[in-house]
Amino acid sequence: MSKSVDRVAAAAAEAALSIEIKRMGESTRTADEAARQCGCTVDQIVKSLIFAGETSNRLYLFLVSGGKQLDLDKARVVVGENLTRADPHRIREETGFAIGGVSPLAQPQDVHRYADRTLLRFDQVWAAAGAHDAVFAAEPKALLAAAGAKVADIVP
Repeated sequence: MSKSVDRVAAAAAEAALSIEIKRMGESTRTADEAARQCGCTVDQIVKSLIFAGETSNRLYLFLVSGGKQLDLDKARVVVGENLTRADPHRIREETGFAIGGVSPLAQPQDVHRYADRTLLRFDQVWAAAGAHDAVFAAEPKALLAAAGAKVADIVP
């Protein structure tokens, strides 16, 4: 496995979140691709979106149901500053994950995390596990707890 995938596995174990990381062999970069590979609905895919604060330059991770879009106005209210999409090179450098494989787990402590409450309506969701084709399934409440994500109203 790759270093990023190994980090996700270690973070899950540390948080007592029992997961099985699956390498799908094909891309799971988009919610549609991931849903096809995982055999679930698009809404059961956890999109990991990273934005930067315009004032603080802090990174924020937003976990959003695959069929939803992040509402930047609502997210701005939650974090207390305007947001811009973070540069992919910065994301890779600071989180250790490349776009398409950004996991909710194994994030640096200084990345603030928020989750779309609609994820909680499912028995199981699927999230990226550190590579473009690596995913894992988890019960949403357990995943958000392991990720250290605060549930918030961040989608339309």
